[in-house]
Amino acid sequence: MRRIDTSERPMPEINPAKVCFVIEKAREMLSGDAGVAPDASNPSDDGEGIASTDADNAIRREFVEFIRDLDVDEAAALVALVWIGRGDFEADDWKSAVAAAVERHEGPTWKYLLGMPLLPDYLQDALSAFGRSCEDYELGDEYE
Repeated sequence: MRRIDTSERPMPEINPAKVCFVIEKAREMLSGDAGVAPDASNPSDDGEGIASTDADNAIRREFVEFIRDLDVDEAAALVALVWIGRGDFEADDWKSAVAAAVERHEGPTWKYLLGMPLLPDYLQDALSAFGRSCEDYELGDEYE
């Protein structure tokens, strides 16, 4: 397993394109939660409700699998970024935030992140704190 040289530039543990992918998927999941107000139609005659649910499940599954595929350092960096974006740490405290995230043993990272309705905002704020933005990255195969 790859280990991180903590003397490198800030935020070396995770590719910002991966963070942007997580932001995109989290936003897609949140937008699916809003849904459409129920109407008088019959859901069994109306394929839209089923399609929407299937799409939401596919997005959630893709999110979970992506987070599960991160290595230990990347998962800790992602949690550290959330904490920085939430205001628990400052960007200057990057090493401390990562160390605290490594020590966090509260269950799977994907489950922890799914419980945060403001996840995409926290991650975007954290990237901004490091002078980065998802506008700098085209989402695609480069996060692989």
